[in-house]
Amino acid sequence: MKVDVLLGLQWGDEGKGKVVDVLTPSYDIICRFQGGPNAGHTLEFNNRKHILHNIPSGIFREDKLNMITNGVVLDPMVFKREIDSLEILGIDLTKNLWISKKAHLILPTHRILDAASEAAKGKSKIGSTLKGIGPTYMDKTGRNGLRVGDLDLDFTSKYEALKEKHRKLLMQYDYEYNLDEEERFFDGIELIRKFKRVDTEYAINRFLEEGKSILAEGAQGTLLDIDFGSYPFVTSSNTICAGACTGMGIAPTTIGEVYGIFKAYCTRVGSGPFPSELLDEEGEKLRDIGKEYGSTTGRPRRCGWLDLVALKYSIMLNGVTQLIMTKTDVLDTFDSIKVVTAYSVNNELTDQLPFDLSVDVKPIFTELPGWETDLTGIRVKEQFPKELNEYIRFLEKELKVPIKFVSVGPDREQIIEM
Repeated sequence: MKVDVLLGLQWGDEGKGKVVDVLTPSYDIICRFQGGPNAGHTLEFNNRKHILHNIPSGIFREDKLNMITNGVVLDPMVFKREIDSLEILGIDLTKNLWISKKAHLILPTHRILDAASEAAKGKSKIGSTLKGIGPTYMDKTGRNGLRVGDLDLDFTSKYEALKEKHRKLLMQYDYEYNLDEEERFFDGIELIRKFKRVDTEYAINRFLEEGKSILAEGAQGTLLDIDFGSYPFVTSSNTICAGACTGMGIAPTTIGEVYGIFKAYCTRVGSGPFPSELLDEEGEKLRDIGKEYGSTTGRPRRCGWLDLVALKYSIMLNGVTQLIMTKTDVLDTFDSIKVVTAYSVNNELTDQLPFDLSVDVKPIFTELPGWETDLTGIRVKEQFPKELNEYIRFLEKELKVPIKFVSVGPDREQIIEM
């Protein structure tokens, strides 16, 4: 068997959680392979909204195994909050959620370091979610990190040593802080002890040999990748398909389908370049209709037209085999829709992302007719208006990858298979 990978192709917030929930019945195992609680994967069904930060989006299917693998950084406090909220719904995850021993832990002092570092940057801040993600990955690459497997070793002394290192670093900042969260952190640690902690790389490869089907769930989006995103306004992990190999301990040859998710328009949270951003009434309209506010931070998202230059780049990096377009219904009331098909960089046309998106990048638009139809009640592709079908055909021709699903609303029942 192969591992199918599902990831975002833009700046995150593409709707990955909902799509994972819809695809889960076709798989035996769902794995989160990178990122941390800076992710906010929203699922909506039975008139109820669920937002997951650490936990894979397959957990609402009781017969499926979910794994938090080694590429993830895990915040015990957020984890406990998620588990507690799910227990209220009668969901016991101790039976179908495994945690990698090699996943790194986010300490309270990681969050403080994140906030202190961001505050020190002033106007040049990168728009961190202040969840401690960056400092945790820095400790991971600096070989100082604390891992889930350390719970079975001399955990307390290792924790105190890392906390002391952080205290010394914080002395470099003029930043007031306290450690009021420590008690909640250790409550989360005790909860993690109740879950099955394994070497997930062995488990995953054994399941593949047994013929089990596996879906790898990414967090954030391709354009936030630490290597290939709009650096330095990026996240701290590899969000692309290759990150599934290092984040799960699988060989590249085990990758099967690569599902790439994108919105029918573009959004971005926080700082950083955004060539197709709309700073006008159309941008406000997209934000209002799409309810574009961060599920993790609550921050308003910046909105713009779909950028095919960036999307082609993401498809290339990930080897996308099938596309999934979400939030198509947000465009229902627009009489015309624009799509970026090229950039003008220093007055020269290009279809490639420049090294630095902050340079003089001007988007070149192609305009298409809108469908001006309420899509939210549609459940089969045959009911799509002609203009939407033309929009889909235009995108498939430009992107050279088929669009497999089209989402016309937030509920799991509103994803239409093409």
